[in-house]
Amino acid sequence: MIKKMFLAVMVVSALVSCTTGNIGNPSSNLTLRLSGLEPLGDDFVYEGWLIVNGAPVSTGVFSSVDFPQTFSVKPSTLHRATKFVLSIEPANDVDPAPSMTKILVGDFTGNVASVSSNGVVGDFSNASGKYILATPTNGGDTDELSGIWYLDLSSGTPEVGLDLPVLDGGWKYEGWVVIDGVPVSTGTFSDIADFDDNAMTSPFKGDMGDGPAFPGEDFLQNAPSGLSFPLDLRGYATVISVEPYPDNSPAPFTLKPLLHIIPENADDHVTIPMEDGPLADLTGTVVR
Repeated sequence: MIKKMFLAVMVVSALVSCTTGNIGNPSSNLTLRLSGLEPLGDDFVYEGWLIVNGAPVSTGVFSSVDFPQTFSVKPSTLHRATKFVLSIEPANDVDPAPSMTKILVGDFTGNVASVSSNGVVGDFSNASGKYILATPTNGGDTDELSGIWYLDLSSGTPEVGLDLPVLDGGWKYEGWVVIDGVPVSTGTFSDIADFDDNAMTSPFKGDMGDGPAFPGEDFLQNAPSGLSFPLDLRGYATVISVEPYPDNSPAPFTLKPLLHIIPENADDHVTIPMEDGPLADLTGTVVR
């Protein structure tokens, strides 16, 4: 009888031990199926977050943009999550909270969250733009086709040329001209009715001031390797992208709400409308 009781106690203890071990280290799968993401600069990574009772819980970081990708998460966390968030973080980040640069967000409905950049980065469905070719920073009427300024001159007076939503602190706009396959920045900006961030320090502009108080650039000197300034911008593409901030990538980020091929017959100081860009909204699904 004593032997039977001892064996019964041992069995119960083993079951309790196994159960306790499973509770202590439970895991389950969270699968990301995202489209449109591009690799980040070397100093940054993507990081997923589950929102549980209003608080963020990291699901892990990644650099590869090949999907699907699966992450192991405690079931108790996974099943109580109401929202998924994807952010961009420094590669050696010591802050346990998400950065301001959030790129995808979506609420769970059952076991699936449909995530989108629309609403967290911005709604670009009504984005529009205009620009002119001119080189105001050389103080004369030479090389006028070697500068681009995102403004509207149709009234005869410079006015705002871009219609874009205000971005959160983790993002900035950036203008580009793609010259023989090489993207060259016109500068980053947050205000469509003010100078861009490098207006006073641009290496490309002329020596006669900073130009008008709008985003833009004169490509007159100090050309990047392989290019020659000044140059005729006609026939090249101009792009407005939405960039993570901070950002160390030399290329435009994946979100490009506006684009235009500068017409071969364009005249300087004539307002030219832009068209929709190749990608204004990132989407995907997250499955638990």
